[in-house]
Amino acid sequence: MEISEENKKKGFEAENKFREWLEKHNIPYLYLQQDTQTISFAFKKYFSGKRPDFLILIPNLGFIFVDVKYKKISLDYKTYPIDSEEIKKYSSLQRKFNLNIWYVLSNEDFDYRTWLWIPISKVFESGRPIFTSSKSNMNFYAVSPQEFVQIADDDSLDRLLSKFFIEETRMDN
Repeated sequence: MEISEENKKKGFEAENKFREWLEKHNIPYLYLQQDTQTISFAFKKYFSGKRPDFLILIPNLGFIFVDVKYKKISLDYKTYPIDSEEIKKYSSLQRKFNLNIWYVLSNEDFDYRTWLWIPISKVFESGRPIFTSSKSNMNFYAVSPQEFVQIADDDSLDRLLSKFFIEETRMDN
């Protein structure tokens, strides 16, 4: 399905606001150009060219890939819809190359001052079964807001690390 010009603009705005947040907190990153000339034929063939927007470098830990999304909560279901086909592509990419890929969501309702983070693997684990949108006829996972790590404009990656990595290990014990 083709993305509308309005949705492309909203997605681009979300990416720019996220880049501003990264700069504000002095977080090292690489922006991954999304044109088709910046990836190999093999990548296009195996993964349909789907790739995240940012590579965030975390000192002494490594890196994570981030796909920034302009998303609003579904008022009917009180969940965030995540495209199931995109998740399958990212999951394949993540498994094949042992990568960490995350979604980061925001929108103008948050004034792009709140970012909702979730690893793609958690979408599979915690997202409600796939549903089909009556508007687009696309399949989505419905993910509850409680499944995301919320990071405010004044927070840094420390919050993500403590909320997700440290608290997750406490829950496993």
